[in-house]
Amino acid sequence: MLATVLDVLKKQAAAGMTTKDLSNIAATELRSLGGKPAFLGYQGYPDILCVSVNDEVVHGIPSSDMVLEKGDIVGLDFGVFHKGMTTDGAISVIIGGTSDKQLEKLLAETEKALLSAIDTVKDGCHVGDIAAAAQGVMDVAGLGIVRDLVGHGVGHDLHEQPDIPNYGHKGTGPILKSGMTIAIEPMATLGGHQVYVDKDGWTIKTADGSKSAHFEHTVLVTDRGAEILTWL
Repeated sequence: MLATVLDVLKKQAAAGMTTKDLSNIAATELRSLGGKPAFLGYQGYPDILCVSVNDEVVHGIPSSDMVLEKGDIVGLDFGVFHKGMTTDGAISVIIGGTSDKQLEKLLAETEKALLSAIDTVKDGCHVGDIAAAAQGVMDVAGLGIVRDLVGHGVGHDLHEQPDIPNYGHKGTGPILKSGMTIAIEPMATLGGHQVYVDKDGWTIKTADGSKSAHFEHTVLVTDRGAEILTWL
């Protein structure tokens, strides 16, 4: 359900729409699929979808005043609750496409970092193995790695232990076992790693105003590797 909603948003997001328009589309689509939003009301969050634009890294609150423009990077972060379990996932898109190679690289390498991290997941792996894999891709690409925000366990609740950082060392941290579900979510910038919380109390922005990207999957740890639960 989560992957379906994000796919619909990716296809429909366009210049001239507001970020609240995207939230409304997500609400309608999720309702038709039979799921419930995991974000709404979580620690007081006021909407079902996080929509973060350009220098907004995560947790942007949808607004009827925020109009999307061609070339904007838009992060779409969504959570679904169904039959007692929760999934969490995110994608970043460029509205109307772009000829800016740096923006294209930012998105491509951040998603590559996510997939590289997922490739390390299996029964008995360390959290540090995942973190090091994500960091390796983003370091080579010359991206800023957001360090104050991390992935996390997810399942019965939206945020569970352990934390899954996007930087670290192989062979360190908690050991994962088959049957665990975790959310891996690299966040990268075209500048530095420092971020701050905006005056709305939710939106996290890059300190230097650089643009950012965010990709996330919920994955199941198995004996054979990772099963991605939020992928069509």
